Order: sequence, then structure tokens, then C-alpha cells
Amino acid sequence: MDDQLVSRDKPRLLRELVEFLAIPSISTLPAHASDCRRAADWLVGHLARLGCSATLLEGDGHPIVWAEGPVVAGAPTLLIYGHYDVQPTDPIDEWLSPPFQPTVRDGRLFARGAADDKGQVYALIKAYEAACDGTGIPPLNVRFLIEGEEECGGHFIATLLQEQPERTHADAILVCDMSYYAKGWPAVYRALRGICYAEIELRTTRRDLHSGTYGGVAPNAVETLCRLLTDLKGRDGLIAMPALYDRVDPPTKSELAGWALLPFDQTAFLHEEVTARALVGLEDRSVFERTWALPTFEIHGIRGGFTGDGAKTVIPAVATAKVSLRLVPALSYEFARDQLREACRRLAPDYADVEVRFVHGADPVEVDVTHPAFRLLDRAFEEVVGRPTVAIRAGGSIPVVTDLARGGAPVLLTGIGLPDDGLHSPNEKLDLQQLWDGIKVFGKFFELLGETRDENNTS
Repeated sequence: MDDQLVSRDKPRLLRELVEFLAIPSISTLPAHASDCRRAADWLVGHLARLGCSATLLEGDGHPIVWAEGPVVAGAPTLLIYGHYDVQPTDPIDEWLSPPFQPTVRDGRLFARGAADDKGQVYALIKAYEAACDGTGIPPLNVRFLIEGEEECGGHFIATLLQEQPERTHADAILVCDMSYYAKGWPAVYRALRGICYAEIELRTTRRDLHSGTYGGVAPNAVETLCRLLTDLKGRDGLIAMPALYDRVDPPTKSELAGWALLPFDQTAFLHEEVTARALVGLEDRSVFERTWALPTFEIHGIRGGFTGDGAKTVIPAVATAKVSLRLVPALSYEFARDQLREACRRLAPDYADVEVRFVHGADPVEVDVTHPAFRLLDRAFEEVVGRPTVAIRAGGSIPVVTDLARGGAPVLLTGIGLPDDGLHSPNEKLDLQQLWDGIKVFGKFFELLGETRDENNTS
């Protein structure tokens, strides 16, 4: 293993990452389809230069990067998953520097995708480079599966893995798309919430109406939609779908006890991470329970009426809201979808027509963190950063994890980000020390896993 890669080549490593981050691979916007392909091509070229056989897998959506390192007979096989697509940059005027002109400030690299997930994918690729010997041979069999639709709910990777399940045949699967629990506290994740993402469209009249002539009698679609949305979740944070709570599989007493031992400063969490003046939600539940172990309902945007410059006095006929439910263990996407559709029909007034269109979804994930591979990851983190991982849950979703796990390999959900990285927000960043440490941690993990050669390996 090249222990000096980071200390010797920091300028080159940073230059390469900046080049990768500068590609505006926003998967949800059709105008950036060519940029998504450019990002995929960048990865193929980079992995090929490291001695991997790398190619693009084409299908109904943005291409998937598939790469394999040289075959190492008798060694275990590690499948690495990541994604090269990124979120949109809105609101653009809140960025202190352009989102696709990566900028270093105070030891932090600011750019869209810096932490989610291009920076973490890059750390894994550089860890692979560091782990290879002088002839380019790694200590184990490594395969890369890097998709371009994680941020837009695309179905290409799910279809691919259903049709070609052999791609998930491995001794371990590494997903580096997460963060430390806190600075200095690396983590592995034992559960991810699922998601049910939908558009609620509500119509009250056949056409927009003049507000002077019909104001006071004509039903307003935006107003009616807003009332429906507030009926779906009360001020106390309780979702008006009681069947969801009835099915929740709560955390165990031992898990709750473990959470109680984690360092947590609620004031710092409020001001530095949430950046608000108050926390909301179910006040009788802890912050960990609200963000990790209970379903949520969020409104992401509302469209309707006149929103341009100037004035236009209309009563809107149609309004649409983008919403999502986050799902916890025992709450399937299918069940949540049915509950949301029924609740909208029940709560909408008789004079309104409501349609719920489901955009994408995924079931929640639970991970058994007792597999020996997790102990090796602990050793790698402890050797490099001085502390093993803590096992926690995540509030976010990675839909493909369920498909990756079907082959029976343990899925190690971890990452090098920090809670304040601003994922999906303006001024997303990655602390450079996290990047340098991450390259060393995962290089060491590859080395340790490569030492576990036995007859049970899948290679």
C-alpha cells in the first residue's frame, strides 16, 4: 500500500477532484443530460488509467459506470457503490461561490457534489489507487458500480440488478455516501429510512378566474391545496395517517441506550446544522427518534397561480405540491403510497378534484452490523483517525441498498462527510482533512479485507 500517496500528491488529488466537481451532472434536469454523461466518461477514463476495465452500461436513464480491477486469485471481492449525479443548485443566489467552480476556503472545498457524492466516490477511487502495489495490483478483487440517477429516483440501476443479479455477488459491499456522526466520530449505519415521493395536484375550477369579479365566492386552488397540506400534518408534527405509526418498528431498548451515550448538543444542532430558531415535530420524542426512527412528511415545493414579476389578479384553478414521506422499518413504500393517496382523498373538500402522482420510492433498510467486515472497517478508522465507528441510523434514503443486499453480502454504509456539509443546500462542502483521512481509511480497509483470503470468497 502506498502510505505516502496523500502527503506526496495532495495538489494532484485536489486538481483531479476539482475537475470532477466542475461537471454540472444534475440528473433531474434534462438540460444536463450531456453533463451526466461527461461525468460518467470522466470516471471511466480515470478508472481505466488505474488499470481497471471500465465501461458504461446503457439503459433507460443516465449511464452506469461499471469497472473491475485486476483479478486477484483467492482474494475476497469488494463491490463499491456510489453516484456521480448531484442535486440542483437552487437557490443559486445563496452560494458564496459558483456551485460548479469548486473553491477552497478555510480548508473546506465548496461545490455541488463535494460531499454528496462525488467527493466520497473520489476518495474511494484514490483509496484503491493507494492500496495497489507498484505494479497496479490491488490486495483484493474490487468492482465499482457508480450510477447517475440516485438524486432523481431513476429506475435503471434497479432494473439492471434485477436482470443481472450476479453484479452484486461479493464478499462485502461498501457504500460511502454518508457522514460521520460528529467531527471525530466515524459511523456505520444500521438503518436508512425509505421514501415515498409524490406530486399532489388539486383543481377547483375549470379555468383561472378574475379575483375582482369572483373573489369571495370562487374556490382558490392554491389556498385549498395549502389547507389540505396543513391537514396532512398538524402543528405538532403528527401526520394524519395513523396507520403509519401503528406499523412502526420502534428502536430496541439497547439501541436507545446506545443513542443516549452519543455526544449531542441540541443547541449546537439547532444553530449550526438546522440553522433555525426552533426545532419542530413531536415534542415528546427525542431528536434522534424524530430523525431516525419515525416517519416524516415534508412539503418540497408548491406551484400554482401567477408567480412572475408584477401583478396578475387571478384565482388559480390548479395548484401542485411536491411532497415526500420518509419511512422507517416496517413501513413499506407500497403501504405509504396507499396511505397518502387515501388521506388526500379523505381530506380534500368535495368541491376539489385531487390527484396524487407518485414519482419514486424505496423501502426502508436495516443492516446487520455484526459481520466481520465491520470489525475490519473499525480497525481502519481507529488506526487512521483514532476512533472506531459508532452504529447509528440515518434519516436519509439510498434506494439501491435494498437491491445491493439481495445477494446476501453485508452492506457497509459509512462515509467521510460531516453533519454540517450542507447536502442538497447552497454552499455544500467537504472538509479536506476528511478527504485525506478517508483515502487512508479506505485504503487500509481494502488491505485488511484482502488479508481475509479463504475458500468462502466469491471471487
